[in-house]
Amino acid sequence: MSHEKDLDYLTISARIHAMENRLLNHERMERMIEARELSEAAKVLTECGYEDLGQVTAGGIEEMLSKAQTDLFHDLSSAVGNRALLDVFRCSYDYHNAKVLVKGEALGSNQESLLVGGGRYDPQKLAEDYQREDLRGCSDIFRRGVARARETLGATGDPQLSDFILDRAYFEELTAMARQADSKFLEGYVALTIDVANLRSCVRASRLNKGMDFLQQVLVPGGNVPARTLATARGDELAGLFRTSPLSQAAATGSALSAPGSGALTDFERQCDDAVMEYLGAGRRVAFGEQPIVGYLYAREAEMTAIRIILSGRMAGLDGDTIRQRLRRTYG
Repeated sequence: MSHEKDLDYLTISARIHAMENRLLNHERMERMIEARELSEAAKVLTECGYEDLGQVTAGGIEEMLSKAQTDLFHDLSSAVGNRALLDVFRCSYDYHNAKVLVKGEALGSNQESLLVGGGRYDPQKLAEDYQREDLRGCSDIFRRGVARARETLGATGDPQLSDFILDRAYFEELTAMARQADSKFLEGYVALTIDVANLRSCVRASRLNKGMDFLQQVLVPGGNVPARTLATARGDELAGLFRTSPLSQAAATGSALSAPGSGALTDFERQCDDAVMEYLGAGRRVAFGEQPIVGYLYAREAEMTAIRIILSGRMAGLDGDTIRQRLRRTYG
């Protein structure tokens, strides 16, 4: 990236670095976990810019997080000229909504209460356009993915197959947007997320004694480790394939847990997420450029996951140590 292009990010990078101070860091998480009352735990979030929840309910938590995510993208859309940087993180909400609409149609029931905001496409308009079979306002990749998923579910009645199709379209679109953004850092992030998805699929398939035919449906191209290589690998070979990857530790753990009945995947899942956070954490040390923006957007997603884990854990009566075991590495 040229020096001139870096300078385009000077103002927004400074703003992002200031916003990082309000993230839910380790100290704030601990206060939420140790708070005597659930309402006290939720009040910590006001320091991070979230609205006061008042009475804490599962629905209230999701409403608060959805609004915060929508507001974040709206706020940054006028300040970040490179739209693809934002769309990489908005895209997942669109594909979630696509899965809801396709499955709702197959079930013959209205599932629109499960639609979420924060994506590129307004969820209610997307639902209306879907019913009219007119998605001209959406990207080509999204339209093709929805059409194929819709046809496949209608023909087979298998929602897992339609999910595979939409997941493949999602990662295809992420890869295309990262290239459009002209950011090696963002391309590295997308390739790493594909590696994570593929590694998880390989470990789970091995534990279920599913072979190459299944993996060829599930694995997606675009990662650092080729999908065709992973499709023919045994579960105990995964550690070697990811030996030089940021996922080396996660792959070693996954290999050890790849046999049926070999134990819980909690540590493996956490190590996968931590590897992505470690990669993006490097962006925080960059004074100006696209890296702080990409890192911050991922950090906000991770923050929202942590909020769900802590508050839902507190609501379920889990002890502090159990909640801590489920948390991921914080941004930094």
